Amino acid sequence: MRLLIMGPPGVGKGTQATGIAAHYGVPAISTGDIFRANVKNQTPLGQEVSRIMADGGYVPDVITNAIVADRLTEADAAAGWLLDGYPRTIGQVEALDEALGDGPGIDAVISLVADTDVLVDRLLKRAELEGRADDNAETIRNRMVIYTEATDPLLSTYRDRGLLVEVDGIGGIEEVGARITAALDAKLA
Repeated sequence: MRLLIMGPPGVGKGTQATGIAAHYGVPAISTGDIFRANVKNQTPLGQEVSRIMADGGYVPDVITNAIVADRLTEADAAAGWLLDGYPRTIGQVEALDEALGDGPGIDAVISLVADTDVLVDRLLKRAELEGRADDNAETIRNRMVIYTEATDPLLSTYRDRGLLVEVDGIGGIEEVGARITAALDAKLA
């Protein structure tokens, strides 16, 4: 099974990706986790990513595409995967299509939806609890604008391909997870 999970910052993609991946027996691959590990280890990539994230921006496609394409060649991804945080632009959609080539394509794209004000509050609380420097009111709102402008066209692309599964992302972890698996099971039946 090859899945994507999408949604604005703070909607719970990472939390839900872990549960969905476990449910379907595939690895959850988070570009955000890959970038944060590089930042923590102060690699050259991590230093560049740190600067970009501190300004509330996204890592350029050329870097992200290469990291994802490489990760999809690892042994644990041979039978499928769930990508969290990728693709975020039409250019990344095209790069993923190219990386998949003539092999099996994407089975479904989960789009978690939620009210922006609810997400801003959620991210501010997370920033306070976790001490995340990339989460303050100004950068959160900037990330929301960037997310909407960049991803609306690709959500339309996946909708046109018949792959989009929209799910309400507000609620308890188990409640949202149950909504996602029910929607995916119905879609893929």
